[in-house]
Order: sequence, then C-alpha cells, then structure tokens
Amino acid sequence: MLRELLIWFGLVEVAWPRPVVELCERIGLENPEAVQRRPRAEELARLEGMAVVWVLHRQGQRQGSKPLAVLLGVAGIVAVLVPGPLIRLTQRVVYENTDELELSPWVRPAARVLGLLYLIVLVLSLRGDDTTSAGRGADGSPERTAKSGAE
Repeated sequence: MLRELLIWFGLVEVAWPRPVVELCERIGLENPEAVQRRPRAEELARLEGMAVVWVLHRQGQRQGSKPLAVLLGVAGIVAVLVPGPLIRLTQRVVYENTDELELSPWVRPAARVLGLLYLIVLVLSLRGDDTTSAGRGADGSPERTAKSGAE
C-alpha cells in the first residue's frame, strides 16, 4: 500500500510538477511570492518523481535501479541528519534569488520528512514485494515445488 502511494505521488510530480514545487515553497518559505525560479526547477521535480517511480517499480529487477536507490538513500540520510546543507544546495540550484528568500521555521522539519520518505523508498526498493514475488522463481515464472507423497 505504501509503495503504491509513493508511486502515485511520484507520478503526480512527473505529470504536474508546478503545484508540487509551489506547495514546497509555501511550506519552506516565509515569502514564497518573492521566488525567482530557475527554468529547470520543474524539470528537477519531474526527475525526482521519475526517480521514485523507477526505484519503486523496479525493486524486483534491481539491475537498473540500485545506483539510483543508493543516491536516494544518501540524500535521505543527509536530509534527516543535517538538512541545512541540502536546503542551501537545492535553493541555489532552483532559485535565482536565494539571498532574498526567508526560510520558514518548517523548512528543516519538512526536509527531514522528505529525507525520511527517501529512506522509505530505499527500504521498499531493497525489500521484496511479497504480493508479487511470492511463489515465483528468479525469472518471474511460478516455482515448481515437489509435493510430498505419491502422485
């Protein structure tokens, strides 16, 4: 259930990044009306959504998602433990006028929550999905088990 919810959130972020970015600005800034967003801000939000969807969708087929899952995990640990540098970095990447922006008291807790969500994505990507992989072999085909007794 949580995996599906996070996948849906990622899909929403891919399809409609502007409302997601604006929500984050309202949470993280005292003066969100003063932002001068760089053109790539929405594309970065889309990339974040695609990363979450890719990692969670490919959890059972780890060959393509492991480096991305590790990257999300590292970002999650940094955001949870020391959110300040990550907040400053993302502001420099996303906004033209970082010196004019006033951080909300909610920005650090919100960054920690986002980091926690990244860590949840990592854990879900490493954990097998019992509902789809139970009783399946390495190639995804149903496992054949020897039955006890004579047939």
